[in-house]
Amino acid sequence: MECTARTVVSVVIPCYFSEATIAKVVHQTRDELVKKFFDYEFILVNDGSTDRTFREIETLCREDHKVVGIDFAKNSGQHSAIIAGLNYASGDLIMVMDDDLQTHPSQCLKLIEAMDGGYDVVFACYPEHKEAWWRRLGSLFTVWSMRVLTQRPKGIVASSFFVMRKYIAEEIIRYRGPYVYIQGLIFRSTWNIGNVEVRHFERESGRSGYTFKTLLRLWSTVLGFSLLPLRLCSAIGMLMGGGGIVGAIFLVVQRLLNEDMQLGWSSLMVAVLICSGAIMVFMGLIGEYLGRLFMTINNAPQYVKKTLIDERVHEGAGE
Repeated sequence: MECTARTVVSVVIPCYFSEATIAKVVHQTRDELVKKFFDYEFILVNDGSTDRTFREIETLCREDHKVVGIDFAKNSGQHSAIIAGLNYASGDLIMVMDDDLQTHPSQCLKLIEAMDGGYDVVFACYPEHKEAWWRRLGSLFTVWSMRVLTQRPKGIVASSFFVMRKYIAEEIIRYRGPYVYIQGLIFRSTWNIGNVEVRHFERESGRSGYTFKTLLRLWSTVLGFSLLPLRLCSAIGMLMGGGGIVGAIFLVVQRLLNEDMQLGWSSLMVAVLICSGAIMVFMGLIGEYLGRLFMTINNAPQYVKKTLIDERVHEGAGE
């Protein structure tokens, strides 16, 4: 990407049990940016890690005043950590990447150069994933469901490795709800999005902090960005109601034509159980929407910041 010495790339990295890797990520990413004459800053967010991750961040902050360190009081999730970092990003471009060297610094310039296409956001996509089969299967389902629910542009693959322009980040941090889904916030801000293929590396140490439970919780955040599930419930309810009316008419006609016809108790119970189960599911979904609305009105925090280290000499950063 053509740039001047004043072009600043803000690198936001959510950190979780990454004491062994975060220094390598910062040093290697900085080397990649400097060799192309980009100015830079790093915003490192420790998402409640209880190891030495924040001590490593403190060391990086002492070594380079362009490194900002944020320490959460508790684990709030990757997406909350990202939005916290965006609040302190002042660069012309903001790059978000992981802390485990799977989204490798050697690939970051590919994303930045792709911004020359005039995109607002460029996501990395991977021809080959270095992760467990169940994660890949879950990713395929997530890609499909999120495209339907968030009206993601067709052909666009989202990932945790991406670059955005400053005005997109400024729009994202206007969101104050407690259920943060960064990709959903991006898709409601712009559809001018591109993909670039990059290599997906093996995790250098440790293992993913995502379990099936946390992935399911993350997927459920889409409820804050789409009314489609509620509309789907209404459609299914109307179909079931219409089917019930048709079935009732059919039974009445059959009974009139054949007075000896026995009305089955088992079939009646099956119908009651199916309808009751569907009603409970729909009520649960509506309750989830209402619960999230209540938590938002109640000002539930996206994250709780415990410590901030910001020694940058320029102004304009901060919440």
